[in-house]
Amino acid sequence: MILVTGATGKVGGQVVSQLLERGTAFRALTRDPGAARLPVGVEAVAGDLADPQSLDAALDGVDAVFLVWPFLTAEAAPAVVDRIARQARQIVYLSMAGVRQRTDGPVDPITGFHGELERLIERSGLARTFLRPVGFASNTLGWAEQVRADGVVRDLNGSLARPLIHERDIAAAAVRVVTDGPDGGHAGAGYVLTGPALVTQIEQARAIGEAIGRPVRFEEMAVEEKRQQMLSWLPPSGVDAVLAAWAGMAGAAEPVTGTVEELTGSAPRTFRQWAADHAADFR
Repeated sequence: MILVTGATGKVGGQVVSQLLERGTAFRALTRDPGAARLPVGVEAVAGDLADPQSLDAALDGVDAVFLVWPFLTAEAAPAVVDRIARQARQIVYLSMAGVRQRTDGPVDPITGFHGELERLIERSGLARTFLRPVGFASNTLGWAEQVRADGVVRDLNGSLARPLIHERDIAAAAVRVVTDGPDGGHAGAGYVLTGPALVTQIEQARAIGEAIGRPVRFEEMAVEEKRQQMLSWLPPSGVDAVLAAWAGMAGAAEPVTGTVEELTGSAPRTFRQWAADHAADFR
């Protein structure tokens, strides 16, 4: 029995769909099963990662957990990981590429909580696998409103190239690992997952335009304007750390890996394929 957290999110939702297609026994964790709108046939169970005690019934009889952490801090994580370790044998954690195992300098909040979760899971005794995708293609949905309004993407550094990955490919890797089980050869692994090629932000905007059938152009944004925009959801220290990380990416391209194909037997989808799949979001 597998417990899927983040079941109504982009990656977790794909894990749910793919496990359902395989006929694998699993439960989908959600705060409100009645409002979750999960596919027919999915066993939805109530629970909230912010309230570790609420997880006990959902974890009863569970062998493996696919864990997506939905918060910007690891405050509740020790109790959550402890409860998982009491019941399950295996955990597959959706982390991130470049996560630091040691806080040896300024760390942005996202990298920070992923690193803390990885350390907690390593100490848990569970057979653990960390999935470390690079940038999610779905993060470009943040451009959707401005694309719908005037066909322009305004952001930093249009020449920044990343091997963005489709959420379906992250989910396919997760499904392979979790269904192979704790003895399937993945315990202790940290898999860096990428799309098939580096794609600049200018090229991403162009691909979105092709998908929706009208031109989309990229317009460079000033760093200070971006900083002010990000302050609406991150503290100043976090914004500065994220901007520094992005600046570092511009000087050193992220490697493209073949891990998705090695795990799933299928090449990862291109950004153009992702844009075509999400064209309705930009129209």
